Amino acid sequence: MKVKRMSKRSLILEDGSIFTGEAFGSEQGSKGEVIFYAGMTGYQEMFTDPNYNGNIVTMTYPLVGNYGINRDDFESISPYIEGIVVKEYSKMPSNFRSEESLDEFLKRQSIPGIAGIDTRKLTRLLREKGTMKGILTDAHAELDYKASLFENWDQRNLVAETSITRPYIVPGRGSRVTVIDLGMKHSILHELTERQCNVTVVPYDYNAESILRFKPDGVLISNGPGNPEEVVETIETIKNLLGEIPLFGIGLGHQLLALAEGATVKKLKVGNYGKNYAVRDVKANRTWSTTQSRHYYVDEASLGKTNLDVIFRSANDGTVEGLQHKTYPAFSVQFNPEGAPGPVETNFLFDDFLQVISQTKTEGGGA
Repeated sequence: MKVKRMSKRSLILEDGSIFTGEAFGSEQGSKGEVIFYAGMTGYQEMFTDPNYNGNIVTMTYPLVGNYGINRDDFESISPYIEGIVVKEYSKMPSNFRSEESLDEFLKRQSIPGIAGIDTRKLTRLLREKGTMKGILTDAHAELDYKASLFENWDQRNLVAETSITRPYIVPGRGSRVTVIDLGMKHSILHELTERQCNVTVVPYDYNAESILRFKPDGVLISNGPGNPEEVVETIETIKNLLGEIPLFGIGLGHQLLALAEGATVKKLKVGNYGKNYAVRDVKANRTWSTTQSRHYYVDEASLGKTNLDVIFRSANDGTVEGLQHKTYPAFSVQFNPEGAPGPVETNFLFDDFLQVISQTKTEGGGA
């Protein structure tokens, strides 16, 4: 019997580091920012989370794909990752919900993977040097490695790639909530519809005047990928909505609320991607385990010139994890209160948002 030889693939980093292993998934190459994901499970939700648009993701847990891919755990219709790096992938998943293997899924979605490399070494390298650009390519290409491979990469509008292009409605009989889609996860819609909200989803570049025509009771600014300073259209929209209507920002939406108020943002060395990041509720003095997918944070030193107070803080590095406006009904969180994957204990924040909406209606206005 003839044994099929596995093809080799290389991950080349911009510092010249090369990791060579077994190719799986799509045969095509890819390029992106190489990050690492700290989670034992939840790979399907991560693959389809628009926050990961433009990323080659290194899985820190050694075995990936053991429970396969199912139809229920998607966070968007299509995955957004540029590639996947694993120590080992399961060729024969075992789970009653599994409909296809990880390899089959990646092939169908034209996403390359590389297995059999030292992912711990790679993770330590990224921790030491910070996030780097990377290329997934056939192993022979390592002989042609040049620093010029990483020059003149096309500037991508990651939010525009993940946001919708036309508004749509998810009917409900409760509060009217407009969601600004910057790369929204389906679980956010699930949390709102579970609370009977009538949801209108609009593109990232929808202006405040157009949003207010929908007569919403509140506006949620969703999570999304990329550098928040580049999403100038949404920042301008938030400026014009502040004081007019209750606002709730999640992830990228949190950072944009801060920018709209005059704060600044900075980029983390390696980013927080995965589950079980401890976050402390400043007022209640409680600590929550959260899911995160972010590479930027709000610079607390810049908050002095704003009307924003810190309401959540990272228990690990002390960075800002949540903000509340001093005057207007507006607040935001850096983590993912909807979980997916990971803890959902903080989904009470959706109830808090609806309570703010109810209170604003009672008091008769946004300001």
